[in-house]
Formats: sequence, structure tokens, C-alpha cells
Amino acid sequence: MIVSGVDESVVVSDDPVVVATELARLKCRAVAHRLKSPDDTIIVGCDSVLAFDGEVLGKPSDAQTAIERWRAMRRRSGVLHTGHCVRIGEREVSDDAATTVHFADLDDAEIEAYVGTGEPLHVAGAFTVDGLGGAFVERIEGDHHNVVGLSLPLLRTMLAGLGVRWTDLWR
Repeated sequence: MIVSGVDESVVVSDDPVVVATELARLKCRAVAHRLKSPDDTIIVGCDSVLAFDGEVLGKPSDAQTAIERWRAMRRRSGVLHTGHCVRIGEREVSDDAATTVHFADLDDAEIEAYVGTGEPLHVAGAFTVDGLGGAFVERIEGDHHNVVGLSLPLLRTMLAGLGVRWTDLWR
């Protein structure tokens, strides 16, 4: 994995699809430019945001913001959008995957303990499903892989659109 170094604050919109997809494009292009990769190299860029209460939430700026988000999110749900951009040479496709996430009823002590681990400070929406925060996600509607950060079914479809079969990647 290569970190793109893209400043995520450059994309501003009230539309979570626009934010997630444009950030994925910028990250994919930044890595492609840095690598000066051959035409057959597959580069995938992704970025996630949580649509919650009419807001687009990326990574929290600090622990207090994460605590406030969790107090608002407990017992409720939001939609996690992950923008995907796939680039092979000069060919590029972008798309968005959306998954509804239902959050558990955490008490304040659980929220503070979770935020105290630092984990929610580095992820969109201030939660993970594949880390310590997994116990605080009661259920999801949609693609589990998307919540982890890369929708494998969407990636397979996008690669097919660029002429690459998923099974060809197994070699």
C-alpha cells in the first residue's frame, strides 16, 4: 500500500458520493503520478466518508470530536460511502459503494474508552468494523467489504470494465 499524501480538505461538498469519489480519484492519480507506472499496472484509490444527519463526516479532527460523533451516532445509523478509482495506464474508472451501518447503544464510558484507544481518530465516521470498534456496529445493510474500505464486488466490476477479469489476478 502506498499513502497518496492527498490533502483531504481540498474536496468540499454536501454530497457524500462526490466527496468520496473525488478523493478516491485524487489519491489514485497522485500514486500513479508518483510511480510513473507501466501501462499494465493496476492502481486502486479509495476513500470513505459517513453520511450522517445530513452531514458528510470524514476522519474526526480530534478526540473530542470523535466523542461527540459517537454520542450522536449511538442507537442510530448512517451510510458509509467509499469512493473507488481504478487506473490502468491512462484508462480510469470511478464509482461509489454505499453501505448502511447501524450503531450499538454505547454508554459514555464505552465511547470514551474507545476514543481513548486512538483507533477512531484515523478513520471516516470515527469507527471501524474490523478493529476494536467492530463490537459497536450492530449490523450492516450492504457490502461488508465496503465498510472495511474496499468493496471487492465493486472492484471486480470496475476491473471488468477495464478488460481485467478478477480471476486473472489470481495468477
